[in-house]
Amino acid sequence: MSNEQKVGWSKIELATRVAQDLEDGWFVNLGIGIPTLVADVIPEGREIILHSENGLLGLGPKPEPGEEDMDLVNAGKEPITLKPGGCFFSQSDSFAMIRGGHLDAAILGAFQVSMYGDLASWKLPNKPLGRVGGAMDLTVGAKRVFLCMQHTSKGVPKIVEECTYPLTAPRCVDRIYTDLAVIDVTDDGLVVQELAPGVTFEYLQENTAAPLKILETRLSKGDSAQQ
Repeated sequence: MSNEQKVGWSKIELATRVAQDLEDGWFVNLGIGIPTLVADVIPEGREIILHSENGLLGLGPKPEPGEEDMDLVNAGKEPITLKPGGCFFSQSDSFAMIRGGHLDAAILGAFQVSMYGDLASWKLPNKPLGRVGGAMDLTVGAKRVFLCMQHTSKGVPKIVEECTYPLTAPRCVDRIYTDLAVIDVTDDGLVVQELAPGVTFEYLQENTAAPLKILETRLSKGDSAQQ
C-alpha cells in the first residue's frame, strides 16, 4: 500500500462535506472524534437537531476559547454549547431514543469498516482495554449509519474486505466519508460517489484494502474505473 499524501479534505472540510448530506429536520447523533466537528458546520438555514448519548438534544457549535463550561459536555467529555430549545435528560431516556429508532442518522468514527458494512470501532488489538460505549446501540437503532474518518491510519487502510478487529456491529454502515472520498456500501459492493480534490480513483484504490467501483460519470478526466 502507498504512503499517505497531502491530498483530499482536511478534517473540517470532511465534516462540512458530511453536513451537506444531512436533511432539514433530521435528528442526528455525533460520535466522538471528527464527527463532533459537524456541529460547527451545519448549513445555514437548515435545522438539524444534534443528539449526544449522555443525554443532550440540541447541541450547538463548540464554545469560543475561554467560554467553556465543563458541566456542559458531550459524550466524549468535550465542552459544547446548547442551542435555544435544547434539553437535558437521563441517559436511560437518551438510549430509549436511540433504541426506539428515533434518530435519522448516526455519524460515527471507525478503526475498520468492511466492504459489507461491518464496523469495528471499539478495540484495537495492541491495546488491552476497549469500550463499546453507545456505538453498538447507535448502529442498530439509527435509521442511517454514516462513518466520518481518515481513510488510512499510519498508511494502513481502514476500509478492508473483512474486519480483523472486534466488531461493533455487522452490516450496519450505509455510507463512508473519508478525507479521500465518499463511498456508499451497497449490495453490489463499495461504490465511490465522490472523490476529494486531488484524489484519483487509482490513488484511492491503492489506499483501500477492498475493491471499489465508481460510476463513469463520477470520474475526473484521466481517471479509470474498476467495474
